[in-house]
Amino acid sequence: MRTIAARFSPYLWRRTPINSQPRRFSTSSFGRDEQSIEQEAEIKVGWLLKLIFAGTATVIGYQIFPYMGDNLMQQSVSLLQVKDPLFKRMGASRLARFAIDDERRMKIVEIGGAQHLLNMLESARDDRTRKEALKALFAISKSDAAAVVLHQAGAISIIKSTLESGEDAEVGNYKSNLLSRFQDLSYDIRS
Repeated sequence: MRTIAARFSPYLWRRTPINSQPRRFSTSSFGRDEQSIEQEAEIKVGWLLKLIFAGTATVIGYQIFPYMGDNLMQQSVSLLQVKDPLFKRMGASRLARFAIDDERRMKIVEIGGAQHLLNMLESARDDRTRKEALKALFAISKSDAAAVVLHQAGAISIIKSTLESGEDAEVGNYKSNLLSRFQDLSYDIRS
């Protein structure tokens, strides 16, 4: 590294103009000046390599991990469409975590997440899958506009037809919370 920096330093960091006469130094001061130029070149090359590495890592990270914003929501909705209940639970859990404000809740509804969650709840065979679907639906239903869309999609009848769990009390809690949310919005939950 030192030899490369020493070879390029006269070309990159000239201290004297090209056409002027070179200054003559004593051998002791010339050695120190060359060393300081060499150290300066090493520092600059080191920073350049660090910046190249950081830029490359950023570009690769962006390509490998596109887990920002809409991409991750779309991937989560896609997980609801697979047959494996584990992936369905993962997608529902992600959507429940994304549903933190009305804008994101409506984005989930727009990309079809609410309908897929209702389909997931309707076809769920185990309590853990039902619980994650109900949890995500409850998180989405906190938005009035999203609750209207859920009601229009037939959420009340699907929620009411969900089996009660003898093992997991949270399924019943989410189910009753969702039904009370629809009741608060003046929807008839008896139908």
